[in-house]
Amino acid sequence: MIHVEQKELVRQLMTGHFMNSIVNIEIGGKSVRTLPKDVAFHPVTDRPTHVDFLRLSADSKVEVAVPVVFINEEKSPGLKKGGVLNVVRHELELVCASDSIPDEIQIDVGGKDVGDAIHISEVTLPKGVTSAITDRDFTIATLVAPSALKSSEGDTTTADVADADADAE
Repeated sequence: MIHVEQKELVRQLMTGHFMNSIVNIEIGGKSVRTLPKDVAFHPVTDRPTHVDFLRLSADSKVEVAVPVVFINEEKSPGLKKGGVLNVVRHELELVCASDSIPDEIQIDVGGKDVGDAIHISEVTLPKGVTSAITDRDFTIATLVAPSALKSSEGDTTTADVADADADAE
C-alpha cells in the first residue's frame, strides 16, 4: 500500500486524462511505471478514497478508454442547418502499447449532414492503436434533426387530427 496526496490526486483526476496517463510511482527507491485502473470515491463527499494502479512492463499492451473530440463542426452542412451532434460514445476502448497511449481521438465531422452516422471504421486511429471492440462496426455519433423541428412537425400532425375531429362534429 502507498499513500497518494489527495490534493494532487484530485488535480490529476480533474485533467480528464488521469486514467490514460502513465504514472511513475517510487517504491523502495525504484521507479515503477503504472497505469491507473480504478478510483473509488467516498459515497457522500465524492472525494477519492482509493486508487488501483496496474504495473506496466516496457513492452506491454493495455486496454484504455480514450476520450473522443469532434473537430470541424463549422464545416458540417448538417450542423449548419441546425442539426444536432448526438454523441453515442464519449470514449473509445482502445488497445495500444503502454508507452504510446493517445490523449484523445479527434473525429472530423466536416461534410457530415443530418442523418449521417460516424462509425469506428471511419476513424483513423494512430499507428499501433486498435479498437478493443472488433466484432462489429459500432456507432460513435450521429447527426440528427433538431428536436424543435421534430416537435413542431408533431404538433402540426396533432393539430390536423384535432381539426379533423372538430370538422366531424
